[in-house]
Amino acid sequence: MNRPFTRFLIRWLVSSLGLWIAAGLLSNSISYGGSIGVIIIAGLILAIINIFIKPIVVILSLPAIFLTLGLFMVVVNGFMVFLASKLYGSLEVTNFWAAILAGMVIGLVNYLVTAILEERRT
Repeated sequence: MNRPFTRFLIRWLVSSLGLWIAAGLLSNSISYGGSIGVIIIAGLILAIINIFIKPIVVILSLPAIFLTLGLFMVVVNGFMVFLASKLYGSLEVTNFWAAILAGMVIGLVNYLVTAILEERRT
């Protein structure tokens, strides 16, 4: 898992899986037209956003992150999901609160997958 391309593919897979689960849980707020292709492309866009844009947003929001003891990262993750929905019109997120909840679901899925992969490595 140390190779960059493999890490990117895992990040893409986890983003897509998290979006799919979030869309299932928040079906009134997140719509993808029932197409798995939309979820895969949206996961790719979200993975790219998390690689290039998220570090900049995190650095700019460090005071808020420190002040809230890291809880502001939930808002940052929600903003990344909302940005992905704006860049890819087939993924529809109705409001920012739905994006924050989706970001929380994606973060939980990411945590679980990472824990499973780390346990297998040892």
